[in-house]
This record gives sequence, C-alpha cells and structure tokens, in this order.
Amino acid sequence: MKKLQTLLEAKYFEHTIIGLIVLNAIILGLETAPDLVGEQMGLLLRLDTLFLTIFTLEILAKLFVYRLQFFKSGWNIFDFIIVAISLLPFLSGLSVLRSLRILRVLRLISVVPQFRVITQAFIDSLAGLVAIGSIIGLFFYIGAVMSTKLFGPVFPEWFGTIGESLFTLFQIMTLESWSMGIVRPVMEVYPLAWMFFVPFILMTTFTAINLLIGVIVNSMQTVHGETIEVLDEHMREQDLEHRELQAHVENIERSLKELKDRLK
Repeated sequence: MKKLQTLLEAKYFEHTIIGLIVLNAIILGLETAPDLVGEQMGLLLRLDTLFLTIFTLEILAKLFVYRLQFFKSGWNIFDFIIVAISLLPFLSGLSVLRSLRILRVLRLISVVPQFRVITQAFIDSLAGLVAIGSIIGLFFYIGAVMSTKLFGPVFPEWFGTIGESLFTLFQIMTLESWSMGIVRPVMEVYPLAWMFFVPFILMTTFTAINLLIGVIVNSMQTVHGETIEVLDEHMREQDLEHRELQAHVENIERSLKELKDRLK
C-alpha cells in the first residue's frame, strides 16, 4: 500500500493523469465532428473507453489507499462523481461530462506562485465583487423595466420583455454595436432616448466595471504585500537560525580549543 500511495502522490503520476485528461478532452471534442474523423471514429471510441478505464482505476486506487480520507478533498469528490456518472449505462449520453476532469489542470494554481497570488486576490475580493455586482444588477433591472415600458411597443425585438431588455442592455454595456445597431435606430423614433442610454452606459460600463477591476487590483496588492511580509519573516527566521548556528559552532570551536590547551 505504501508503494501505491507513493505512486499516486508522485509528481510524474499527477502530470500523466493531467496529460490524459487533456487528451481525453480532445478526443471528446473530435467525437462531435464525425465528418472530420471519418473512419477513425471507432478508434476514438476505444481510446475513450481506455481513458475511462484508467480514470476508474485511479479512483479505485485512491479509495483503497486513502479510504474515507479520500472524500475530504473537493477535487477527489469531483473526480468520483464524474467517473461514476460515466460508468452508469443508462446515463451513457452524459459521458461527455468526463471532459470536466480537465478542470484538474487548475492544480497549476497551487503550483505557480503567480497563480496563487491571483487566485487568493480573487477569493479575498469576493465580498466586494458581490456588492458591486448587486449594484450592477439593480441598475440592469431598473433599466430593463424602464426600457421595456419606453421602447418595447416600437422595438419589441430588443425591448419587448424584461428578458429581452436585459440582454439588449447587456450588449449596450459591452459597447458591441450599441450606437449604430441599437441606440441610433431607437433615437430615430425617440429623439430623447439618449437621456436614458448615456447615463446607463456611464453607470455600468465606465463606473461599475472599473470598480470591479479596482477591487481585484486592491486585493492583489494586499495579497502581494502579505506575501512579501511572509517572505521577509521567513528570511528573518532563517537569518536568526543561521546566527544561532554560527554561535553554536563558535562555542564548539572555543570548547575544542580549550580542550587542546588542557591536553598540552
């Protein structure tokens, strides 16, 4: 069991599994293009079955080694669910869900320091992001109700319902064909429509989105500063240990010198 655990925790084994996940995802994508793969579809299906067998053996090996400890990891639970679904014959149509195992590539976040900083900054900024997102959602809802009432009767394809208005306003917020495609045609019927659209763009695109970016950047700076403080503290601890070791060595040398003097 010890050898098996060593194998499962080895870096090369993890990298191999990630490589297989990527290959499996590519194959699952190719399976959606029968005209492209042609006669190779049978080979792709056999490879898909091979990958599923490998992933199943991996899960079984981890269950054998870690037992109930296996389910304390969110990634392990995710892998178990995906493989379990893939093994159910009556749910074979959902086998494409195995491609979600490629999300395990996100383990890179825990390996690359820069990724860790960005991820930690995003997690720390969630509260601010939710608050600002709620404000944006409020603007969108108010804007959707107003635009449906104001422009819906003449432009039902854009503002006929609240759902259509929300989608149109989202397109306007992204500034994708907002002027010539939507706003100017509306202004031909409602000349004062700019009084609605311009404040909406200012409040969503240029204000709220920049606030979102500002929250994330501020969190990144905070995490970066904390990381530097931790590194500095670690360096100070190492320096202190080095000095203590040096003093210990000097004491040993002094004791040896005194011993030599006595022997003389």
